[in-house]
Amino acid sequence: MEKYPHLFSPIKIGGTVVKNRIFMPPLSTNLGNKGYVTDELVEHYKARARGGVGLFVTEVVTVEPTYVYLPGDMSIHDDSFIAGWKKLVDGVHEYGAKILPQLFHPAYMAFPVPGTPQLIAPSHVGPYYAKEAPRPVTKEELNVIITQFGEAAGRVQKAGGDGVEIHAAHAHGLLGGFLSPLYNKRTDEYGGDINGRLRLTLEVIEEVRRVCGKDFIIDVRISGDEYSDGGLNINDMIYVSKQLEKAGVDMLHVSGGTTIARGSSIPAPGTKMGSHSACSEEIKKYVSIPVATVGRITEPWIAEELIADGKADACMIGRANLCDPEFSNKAFEGREDEIRPCIGCLRCLNGIMFGKRVACTINPSFELENEENLTSADEKKNVLVIGGGCAGMEAAFVAKKRGHHVVLCEASDSLGGLLLAASVPIGKQDLTKVVKYMKRRLEQEQVEVRLNCPVTKEMLEGEFAGYEVIASTGAKPIVIEPFTAFKQWMTADDILKGKAFPGRKIVIIGGGSVGCETADYLAPVVHDLFPRNREIIVLEMAKGVMMNESGPGRSLLVQRMMKKGIRMICNAKVGKVDSDKIYYVRNGDEHCIDDADTLVFANGYRVEPAVEEMLKEARVNYHLIGDAQKVGNLKDAILQGYETARQL
Repeated sequence: MEKYPHLFSPIKIGGTVVKNRIFMPPLSTNLGNKGYVTDELVEHYKARARGGVGLFVTEVVTVEPTYVYLPGDMSIHDDSFIAGWKKLVDGVHEYGAKILPQLFHPAYMAFPVPGTPQLIAPSHVGPYYAKEAPRPVTKEELNVIITQFGEAAGRVQKAGGDGVEIHAAHAHGLLGGFLSPLYNKRTDEYGGDINGRLRLTLEVIEEVRRVCGKDFIIDVRISGDEYSDGGLNINDMIYVSKQLEKAGVDMLHVSGGTTIARGSSIPAPGTKMGSHSACSEEIKKYVSIPVATVGRITEPWIAEELIADGKADACMIGRANLCDPEFSNKAFEGREDEIRPCIGCLRCLNGIMFGKRVACTINPSFELENEENLTSADEKKNVLVIGGGCAGMEAAFVAKKRGHHVVLCEASDSLGGLLLAASVPIGKQDLTKVVKYMKRRLEQEQVEVRLNCPVTKEMLEGEFAGYEVIASTGAKPIVIEPFTAFKQWMTADDILKGKAFPGRKIVIIGGGSVGCETADYLAPVVHDLFPRNREIIVLEMAKGVMMNESGPGRSLLVQRMMKKGIRMICNAKVGKVDSDKIYYVRNGDEHCIDDADTLVFANGYRVEPAVEEMLKEARVNYHLIGDAQKVGNLKDAILQGYETARQL
């Protein structure tokens, strides 16, 4: 409280006092069941209410039954949903938090469930996002939808909710689409100029207020700027904000960007925190109601600064509260170093469109039993963890917390494993926080850590005889032996670890994440044809780069590579290499690169079998986790470390 006086001061929204300025914005979970609140969903929100969040804006809540936004989304389109919502409302109220369901009509962004009628939109425009051509919604249909918004809000009120948020941001869904000139091409009273495009949102607000009265919070989410040619800009949205205040709105939730331009509304890893705060700061100058900002606010100090500096009245902190349900309490108590770091990877939402439940790379479990409240093991064991990467550190922490005696042996002079190299490329620096966080937990639990300590068969048969072994020894970069005939070759890991330094004309074999991140790291910051700039070619066998990745992080990385002049040659298979030439085949034609000075291998990793062979020879009880078991990503590794140690 002393360190963050602004963040933890109360704020009045309409007639309601919220205990602090840490709000949680909508984050889809897919924890619902056919639109109904489940016990699992209640516990998800309660964990974060218990963790100190002041106000929740829930994930999307649809107001009518025809159009589905996500396979596991929420609804409140009839009275049968009220009982579940009351349970959720009561659950967060138990800890003094307030809650606003986010009312939404997906329109042209609806999930194309079989049997769904043709999707509706402000106009026939739909190529930016819609999976099929929408039709313009009629005025008669709009009258029904306005009523449905009001009835949905009335049900929230009956369930004891504190208010609702009306989603009109990101050129997203019906209201956001009507407001944006990117989608709204109507020539009736709901289109044309900004007043026509805003009309539907104002009529929804009027209906909600009529149904629910003056003591019910109405919050509206808007994009302060759509950051898109032809889209809404800050001047438009200052005007819109004034009209919303005149209409009786109690709070503005100022985001930015659109769902069309990847990375504009949901910021990518490595981008600045408080990504939409310039918009909230400007809008705040012209209205007297509270203004909340959102966008990659992952640390308490930046939230405090944004409020103290007048950029916002409250901070919507989403992914950080998802990653660590105790974010608010830890900040309040001055335990910032114990906050589980959100790296912004967005794997929390990667599977949402496919019906998968919400997940987190750094937080391996949202179940009732998780890292915060692990149960003690019935039988206490001696446990040896081999390898101090993320999987090994997670396993050692969980095993020790469950009461086992744990020794972690790392062959190198530092913990972190591949994360140390992975943190080097542009936009990946947050991975250093993960290493620091995991190291700190091992220290707190007093896990015995031995560095520069490769484990041998003799050690397994001697000092560690009778120990249960968890092997997390990582994977090795794949090196194609015949291609090492080139005059200077190295792996991407060699470069990122500072073990090798490439020349000026570089060919990278492999256009996955590692190859592209390494190319981005090596490329000139400015593509100005300066004579000493590096020239970089990425050769990828697949039809595109980073085919296994999606989301804003991938989008911004590829955009940077294009701006820097990195050549990405896809459908290209390297056939042979000699001391000064690299040959590849593309579309049946052979090409030769004869002026490169460095060949870089970034074509994947392979499991190192020697460790398992040693464990078998020593006849110990062992478990392989992380890349020692199967090459995967950071989320896979941490989850395996957690689950393996939890079940010992």
